Amino acid sequence: MSARGAGVPLADVIAALDAAYPPQLAHDWDSVGLVCGDPGEPVESVTIAVDATEAVVDEVPEGGLLLAHHPLLLRGVDTVAASTAKGALIHRMIRTGRALFTAHTNADSASPGVSDALAASLGLTVESVLSPATAGPDLDKWVVFVPDTDAAAVAEAMFDAGGGRIGDYSHCSWSVPGTGQFLPHDGAAPAIGEVGSVERVAEDRVEMIAPSRLRATILAALRSAHPYEEPAFDIIALAPIPGEVGIGRIGVLDRPEPLSAFASRVRAALPATSWGVRTSGDPDAMVSRVAVCGGAGDSLLGAVARAGVQAYVTSDLRHHPADEHRRASPVALVDVAHWASEFPWCAQAAEVLRRQFGDAIGVRVSAVRTDPWNVEC
Repeated sequence: MSARGAGVPLADVIAALDAAYPPQLAHDWDSVGLVCGDPGEPVESVTIAVDATEAVVDEVPEGGLLLAHHPLLLRGVDTVAASTAKGALIHRMIRTGRALFTAHTNADSASPGVSDALAASLGLTVESVLSPATAGPDLDKWVVFVPDTDAAAVAEAMFDAGGGRIGDYSHCSWSVPGTGQFLPHDGAAPAIGEVGSVERVAEDRVEMIAPSRLRATILAALRSAHPYEEPAFDIIALAPIPGEVGIGRIGVLDRPEPLSAFASRVRAALPATSWGVRTSGDPDAMVSRVAVCGGAGDSLLGAVARAGVQAYVTSDLRHHPADEHRRASPVALVDVAHWASEFPWCAQAAEVLRRQFGDAIGVRVSAVRTDPWNVEC
């Protein structure tokens, strides 16, 4: 395929990338999206790379788009002066009509994303997310105890305040009858019963969920509708629900193989680097279920130890976390170069754009090895 097609608006390319790698999945410290370029201008080509380096930019045709995984401008930036290395690159791209777009942790979390591409390159069938992102709003469960004669009115007030909504349904609740008991003391003004006498009342236990941001509103509605001077209720913060996106993947091999053979598989599947493939574990131990995380992955060692896998493929494993892991867990570690672990994503992203735009735009993966380690000994 030619590197240049008929061209499409950059805005359309951005929309396709945002659909595949939703920006809301990016971590709050990250910087993703359009770095330079005019969304209203057409682009005829997209070059995809892990890093935006000078050598990669050399491959981008004038008027083309560079889609990079790693942000060029991630930390706080107070200058893009051409006298700085990154500033010079930005100036060069702008002068020649080149655009730069970044998909980083949003591409890590998306499904499919970076770790799916890594898993596929290793011959793994993905079964689940290693560290799922949570889905949906923060929710409370409200449990209210109210005389059965007033239960409907209290529930209705809470519904009106925003409680009891699940998806396309409203007025969702659950209730069960029971007996409430209380003893009013001096100073109380009980709606039911008398000071100094134990009172037993037929009550309903009414439950419903509500967004936690409405906590004060729901409470005010409950108190207003409830007949008691001191209503009895519980507010239980619900744990977030794991979603189908997140960091890392768990996959299975077609058939088990020794760790030594699996390490060789990893070496053959990924582009060669001076970092190579480092493995920790029993070389004869059988591997069938594997966790993977494209990019730096030692923050997930705890999740890996609980994942029911025999091996973990990632990059940038530090000495002490790896040492602590191998003391406590039988899961083998396979450590590869950061760039190599993320390079398979480039082909995945290219396929996203080819499916969307066909021959209207030229799409290619840069052959430049942007791994910063370049001397082999």
